[in-house]
Amino acid sequence: MTTAEQQDRAGPLHRPRTPFELNHRLGSAARLRAPHLGPVDNEAIVNATSAAAAAGGPGPEPADTAAELGAATEAAQGRARTEFPDTRPVSWAAFGALVPVLAGSAGAGASCVAAAITDALQLDQRCALLVDADDPARSGLACASSQEGPWLRPVNEHVSVRYSWRADALVARLETQLPAITPGMVPIPPDWLPDPAPDPLHTTVVDLGHGGWRAAATPVYGAGGWLRRGLPSQRPILVVRATRPSLRQAEQLLARLEPWVQRGVATPVYQLVINGARKWPAGVAGAAGPRVAALIDEALFVPHERSWEIAGVTDDPSPDRAVDALRPLLASWGLVTSPRRR
Repeated sequence: MTTAEQQDRAGPLHRPRTPFELNHRLGSAARLRAPHLGPVDNEAIVNATSAAAAAGGPGPEPADTAAELGAATEAAQGRARTEFPDTRPVSWAAFGALVPVLAGSAGAGASCVAAAITDALQLDQRCALLVDADDPARSGLACASSQEGPWLRPVNEHVSVRYSWRADALVARLETQLPAITPGMVPIPPDWLPDPAPDPLHTTVVDLGHGGWRAAATPVYGAGGWLRRGLPSQRPILVVRATRPSLRQAEQLLARLEPWVQRGVATPVYQLVINGARKWPAGVAGAAGPRVAALIDEALFVPHERSWEIAGVTDDPSPDRAVDALRPLLASWGLVTSPRRR
C-alpha cells in the first residue's frame, strides 16, 4: 500500500482542494516515515514535492515521493546521531586545515571564492579537497571539474558522494536519484573523505553556498555539521557583495548562527570576503549590522571578474586576480607561502 493510500484510509478520501491541504498532506506523508523529522527538513520536502503535485501529469504520487524523502532524511539523521553526535567533541585532524565558505546572500559568489582558494592551494602544491555540500540542483560547482569522476562512495541507499578532479584537487559532490536533498540528508563530514584519504591532506575547502542559510539554522547535522566546534578549529569564511542588501542578508545569517556559537556548538565566522569589488562604495559599509560590522575592519576584497559573472565556476583555472587577492589571507593562515617570499 502506498503512502497516499495509507493517508486516505486514515482520513477523508479526497484529494487536497487547497494549497494548505496539499502541504499538510505532503508533510504528514513525510512524517509517517520520519518521526524525528525537523521543521527545516519538513519544509524542504514539502517545497520539493508540492511543485510536482501542482503540475500533475504522470509520475510518482507526490505523497509517496515525500515519504521516500522523509525516510532518506530519517536514515541520514540516525547515522548522524550515532556517528556525529553534538554531545561529543569533533576532531577535524583528518581534513587538514578546514575552511567552510558560506554565502551571506544569494549570488554572493561563495562557490567562486571556494574554487579560487582551492586553486591557490594547488599552485603551492598543496593537496586540497573541495567539498560541495549544497543541494546538487543549486550547486555552484556543478562545472568545477572537466568531467564527472568514476569514483563513487555510497553513503546510504539514497545518497552517494562522487569524486572528480579539478586539476590536481579532488572535488566531492553529492549524487542522488531523489528530486531533492534535504538538509538532514547531507552526509556527515567523515562520510565525505575518500577511502583511502589522500595522505597528507593539507586543506579541505567546503562550499556551503547559499545553503549556508540552512546550515546556520541546523549546525548540529547536515551541511551545518561543517560549522561544529572542534579541534583544530575551522576558519569559516562569509562571502558577501559590496551592497546594502547583501550586508543585510549576511547580518541575518550571523544572527541565525549566533545562538549556536554562544552555546559552544558552532564556530563563529572567522573572515569576511567582499566579492566583486576593490573597496566599499560610498554609504555601504556604514549600513552593516553589528555582527557584520565586527568583521569589516579585517575584510578582504576580491576584484570583479567578468568571467565569473557570465559562466560561474568552470573547469578552467580561477582568474589570476582573484587567486592573487586571496593568497595573502591564506599565507597569513600558514596554508600557502607568503606572496612576498615567492
